[in-house]
Amino acid sequence: MIWAIWWVWLAGALALAILELLAPGFIFLGFAIGAAAVALLLLIPFTTSPAVLLAVFALLSLAAWALLRRLFRAPKGQVRFVRHDIND
Repeated sequence: MIWAIWWVWLAGALALAILELLAPGFIFLGFAIGAAAVALLLLIPFTTSPAVLLAVFALLSLAAWALLRRLFRAPKGQVRFVRHDIND
C-alpha cells in the first residue's frame, strides 16, 4: 500500500516545501511539516490503515500551522500600514 511507505510521505513533504517557496505565506509549510512528521513516524515499523495515517497527517499539519502562525505573527498591538502603493 503506497500510503504506508515513508519515502512517499517525504517526497510529498518536499513537493509541498517547494510549493511554499513558489507561493510564500506559510500556507503549505504546515502541510510539509505534517507530511515529514508522518514519514518519520512510518520509519517505526508498524501497520495502520490509510485513514489513520491521514488523520495523523491532518492533526500534525494543524499543529505545525498553529505553531508557525504563533512564531511568525506580528508583535502584539503592531499593525502594518501601507503608505506607498507600488502603482502610484
